[in-house]
Amino acid sequence: MSFISQLEATFDQKRNEENAFKMKKYLKNLFSFYGIKTVERRAVFHDLLKSNKQEISENFRQIALKLLKKEFRELHYCGIEILIKNLKKNYQKDDIKLIETFLITNSWWDSVDTISKYLLGQYLIEFPNETEKVIERFSNSENMWLNRSAILFQLGYKKKTNYELLFSECLKHSKSKEFFIQKAIGWALREYGSINPGLVLNFVNKSDLKLLSRKEAIRKIDITI
Repeated sequence: MSFISQLEATFDQKRNEENAFKMKKYLKNLFSFYGIKTVERRAVFHDLLKSNKQEISENFRQIALKLLKKEFRELHYCGIEILIKNLKKNYQKDDIKLIETFLITNSWWDSVDTISKYLLGQYLIEFPNETEKVIERFSNSENMWLNRSAILFQLGYKKKTNYELLFSECLKHSKSKEFFIQKAIGWALREYGSINPGLVLNFVNKSDLKLLSRKEAIRKIDITI
């Protein structure tokens, strides 16, 4: 039995309809769930990773894609985690196509935010010369989730954040009426504000951001700075 078949069979055995109903409702009824909570899901997943190490190491991109296109949300999460685990320091330049597929397939904030930070962000650390081209393309896309990823990809960069690029992306999308874009702007600025609060506060005060973005950006900043 293949890794995916084992994973599906095990998750099916651990199905919890009450949890599944709550999880589905939480994500606006967009996805089906087995109803397996994160800790248990990851325990099962990691056990099966160990027992199928060779199959996964040789085919992790294909396996992840197959999981992404399955019905159940828990399987999408597993596909994303397989890529995070196997791609770090192992990216190929062409993997941006794979990352984009993950961003635009079965998209919602819970998947897009993880992909943006841990896959797109890491890819651009390993291929920094691709940053301008990739972020411009994602930022100009008509796909809102690609726009969000262009704002959020530096979440883990901390002091290495290209704040000029961050501010540029925030200004570019500052007029957006999309809740998820306004929220992303605030979140990205708040994260960088933990490193450089004065610079972020100055940017927010000089920029015509939507109220939600502004409130989120300065929520943890001492405004007397």
